[in-house]
Amino acid sequence: MQKENIITGRLVNIEGGTIIPSSITVANGRIVRIEPYSGNPDQLHYITPGFTDSHVHIESSMLIPSEFARLAVVHGTVATVSDPHEIANVCGVRGVEYMIDDGNTVPFKFNFGAPSCVPATTFETAGATVNVDEVSELLKRSEIKYLSEMMNFPGVLNNDPEVMQKIAAAHKLGKPVDGHAPGLRGETAKQYIDAGITTDHECFTADEALDKLKYGMKILIREGSAAKNFEALAPLLNEHSASMMFCSDDKHPDSLVAGHINQLCARAVSKGIDVFKVLQAACINPVLHYKLEVGLLRVGDPADFLLVEDLNSFKVAETYIDGVLVAQNGRSLIVPPASAQASRVNNFDCSLKAADDFVIDDTDENYELYSKNIIEALDGQLITNSIHGNLYRTEGKIESNTDGDFLKIVVVNRYHDAPVAKGFIHNIGLKRGALASSVAHDSHNIVAVGVDDESIATAVNLVIKAEGGVSCADGLNQKVVALPVAGLMTDEDGYKVADDYTAIDKMSKELGSRLGSPFMTLSFMALLVIPSLKLSDKGLFDGSAFRLII
Repeated sequence: MQKENIITGRLVNIEGGTIIPSSITVANGRIVRIEPYSGNPDQLHYITPGFTDSHVHIESSMLIPSEFARLAVVHGTVATVSDPHEIANVCGVRGVEYMIDDGNTVPFKFNFGAPSCVPATTFETAGATVNVDEVSELLKRSEIKYLSEMMNFPGVLNNDPEVMQKIAAAHKLGKPVDGHAPGLRGETAKQYIDAGITTDHECFTADEALDKLKYGMKILIREGSAAKNFEALAPLLNEHSASMMFCSDDKHPDSLVAGHINQLCARAVSKGIDVFKVLQAACINPVLHYKLEVGLLRVGDPADFLLVEDLNSFKVAETYIDGVLVAQNGRSLIVPPASAQASRVNNFDCSLKAADDFVIDDTDENYELYSKNIIEALDGQLITNSIHGNLYRTEGKIESNTDGDFLKIVVVNRYHDAPVAKGFIHNIGLKRGALASSVAHDSHNIVAVGVDDESIATAVNLVIKAEGGVSCADGLNQKVVALPVAGLMTDEDGYKVADDYTAIDKMSKELGSRLGSPFMTLSFMALLVIPSLKLSDKGLFDGSAFRLII
């Protein structure tokens, strides 16, 4: 029998819209009593339910789940709705099981989904396939709360049998289906939603979100390290707070050290949005929608709650999960497991590359093709544009034009040796050197961008030698953050990883990049399911027409 613990503060009743000084009695991980507090409340902290990130790929933090938890609890996050899609594309079901097992080693409420689109498309090389039978088996597990984002929206609209079977398997078990439908509007959006898909985190305009809300879809306000839709969507909380949630989707380690869902709460309140509506999106809605075993400050609930200094900054004083104090005054109290390295998984098998592997021959046909199909990266967005530009023609080669910021981009198959896919990209901004990453959604081959073939080869080889990572190369000045878990994550201390990532991010900007998060943006340049022009290991891809250009 656990000794009773009494926590006192100004209890925020979100659904009732009240704040009442109260004493909460916790025993055996649950709230057993809530009683009025008769003393002076002036010095008391506010008590709120813990925050839930309603859609996140833990892998994008570059941290294994147990390390992600250590950093997140400091900001009041007690739970995540976690899509293990990234590691599944590398390692299949074995990768999903790794995430579950590692997450279970710490006091944190990870709620994983069954990946719905592995591989994401047939126009790229992934490391694994997760078929209908495997999805159905995953959905039967108690740790699997939902079917992960259905990125294959053309498959839904065209009633693809495999896609519809995966959706049906989730519905049969009463588990929700997450959506992913950037730009889908009107009757096609209705058709997608009518298939039983309940959320979307890809809206980047208020009009698009309103269009989906009217058909009954829940909208997730996303603010990650690359995709930032808060400013466009937050005002909708005034009228639609019951149907909205907060999420990060993809968050790099330095961003996670700085803050999490608590930052979005503070920003929303600063815009004049009612604090109870803000907390409904941050705390209540994800728990109810996904049927999570997360407490909402009710008698009998798991004791998952926060003490925050005020309802403006949401600075977290204490975080409790199942009655256990897991963070206090900016310090994580979660102890990392000792055996993390023993269970590493990966899938990496390609040879080192030479500069000649990245050459594009100077022919009129090639010049016409590449100069008219240049990816334009957009800071803070996953979508890209397809533009025309002038490239350099030198000594029989087509090369980067740094004056016009048209740089070479390549994708190298990491699962076996194959010809390198090549293209050009605008708005990365490098003036010298190259960047490379094995975090390259969704199949996680190696994506690199640089001003010359020698620098690109150096950056790519740093990643290959590490069997995964992010790298930056400028002559003899080279950095790499190794990611030995699936080429996506590391089991090192999360705060050290954040420092290492900050250093390599700084180097990328010293080479000329103007992007807020160059490596995060780079990681989405192979994401074919987001329009309009991307590059897979098989070639340039038109995301609007959903076909390879070459």
